[in-house]
Amino acid sequence: MIDEDKQQNNTNQQSGEETEEKQAMTSDSTAEINANATPGEVTEPVVSQTKVSEDTVTQSQDNGVATTVEATGTDFAAKEAAALHQQIESLKAQLEERGSQYMRIAADFENYRKRNQKEKEDSEQQIKRNTITELLPVVDNFERARAQIKPQNDGEMTIHKSYQGVYKQLVDSLKRLGVSPMRPEGQPFDPNLHEAVLREPTDEYPEGTVLEELVRGYYLGDRVLRHAMVKVAAPKEDVPSSEENQSSSPNS
Repeated sequence: MIDEDKQQNNTNQQSGEETEEKQAMTSDSTAEINANATPGEVTEPVVSQTKVSEDTVTQSQDNGVATTVEATGTDFAAKEAAALHQQIESLKAQLEERGSQYMRIAADFENYRKRNQKEKEDSEQQIKRNTITELLPVVDNFERARAQIKPQNDGEMTIHKSYQGVYKQLVDSLKRLGVSPMRPEGQPFDPNLHEAVLREPTDEYPEGTVLEELVRGYYLGDRVLRHAMVKVAAPKEDVPSSEENQSSSPNS
């Protein structure tokens, strides 16, 4: 009985020593940990390291997405700029083409206007020429009457002045229309102005000089309305010597 109690006491004593050793080891470990750092400080670096890793991964992902978006935006902007540039070039080409067409149309219209104006002026001038040409014989008759009729009394003088007044009025009207008479006497013959109907041998004037105006010529502006019919000087022919001898022999 006594032996069993001793044995039990020894067992309890051993258990107590083991318990004390475990407690001592635990106390030593805790003391060693407390000596290096506090529990909060030991836990915080681990949590912080975890957060840093998560932030790094998140930032890397965000940077990758941002880079992708930026690259996509750059490509889209470049394509838009190229499309706008092409559209601008196309509009410039259309504008230049329209400008060239407008210039051609304006030039054609200006040429048409000038041509139409010239044709109109030529037509009016031709109508005027034809009308005045029909009136010129009337003027000629008035001039012949003035040259040939010599009034002998007061009654004839009154009639003469009457129709000469009509002649003067007609001549003034022709002057207002741009008609002017030629004065070819004493001038060299010009086929562009004169029409030679007679030739008179003479020594007084050089050959080809206009001696007399038989039918008066007229200008319309700076153009010939009617050529003047004239008599032109010709060289005087010498009498042959045989004829002179025949004419002198009877006198002798």
